[in-house]
Amino acid sequence: METSFLELRCKEVVNVVDGKRLGHIVDVCFNLQTGCLQGIVVPGEKSFWNVFKSGMELFIPLSQIVKVGEDAILVELYASSNPTPYIMSANNKKKDK
Repeated sequence: METSFLELRCKEVVNVVDGKRLGHIVDVCFNLQTGCLQGIVVPGEKSFWNVFKSGMELFIPLSQIVKVGEDAILVELYASSNPTPYIMSANNKKKDK
């Protein structure tokens, strides 16, 4: 299956574990040495108190993407897993050298 980033970012990302909508893809991460896709980035969780706060994003590794469908991308994220390594600041994204 071939697709472009423009097509991917139009699809909504949904967690199959709890049915929560995570938003649309804002970025993709590649390993420049191997040329392989590492994962996708979606906007971080917003609440009433930090609705105007931006900069936090959620990285979803390729291993946790279940299905890429016509209208949505299904991912499998469990609450019991440690979410800290997957949250990154927009200003402090890790760059491969």
